[in-house]
Amino acid sequence: MAARAVSSLPIPTFYSPSSSRTHAPSPLHRCVRTPWPLSSRRLSLSPRRASSPTAMVLSSLPTAKPDSAAPAEKIPKWSARAIKSFGMGELEARKLKYPNTGTEALLMGILVEGTSEAAQFLRANGITLFKVREETVKLLGKSDLYFFSPEHPPLTEPAQRALDWALNEKIKSGKDGEITPTHMLLGIWSEKESAGHKIMATLGFNDEKASELAKSIG
Repeated sequence: MAARAVSSLPIPTFYSPSSSRTHAPSPLHRCVRTPWPLSSRRLSLSPRRASSPTAMVLSSLPTAKPDSAAPAEKIPKWSARAIKSFGMGELEARKLKYPNTGTEALLMGILVEGTSEAAQFLRANGITLFKVREETVKLLGKSDLYFFSPEHPPLTEPAQRALDWALNEKIKSGKDGEITPTHMLLGIWSEKESAGHKIMATLGFNDEKASELAKSIG
């Protein structure tokens, strides 16, 4: 009886201009009312390409005038890995909510970038990003919970001298090529009183290993 009652209910129809037949509207036609036709442009769901954190970093690093009177065209450029390491160092300083980018942040940046010879040498000697970050917090402490670092935390004096050392050592070598994260790492090591040097020493880095690393760049 129930089945018979249901089958006798009237079914609404609509007329298709492309055909003389009538069809029962689908649930979508019954429920959706669009005042304008939907276009593929309105429904475009293609995701926007996310910008790389290092895209905002300049093509060079902030260094002072070289010690030697080298002509401008002879001043070496920083490698892409070195620039990315610097950018990652700034980001690590911001993650820890530090007001400045110090040698410890540059050290972490080298490890975050991860593909350079310097990063591989550090990891081969047991110096990892996790250990450096842990030692950084032990040495420098945690920042205030409500403090927010600037977008580009300025360099500390030791960090600035480390970058200057890297530039000057590359010029003194008289060899072609770019300034690499290895130069940057040795620059950090040259700053004996800096946080980066102390953390490296705590984790087993020493002058012997620095000399071994220096041989790789000639």
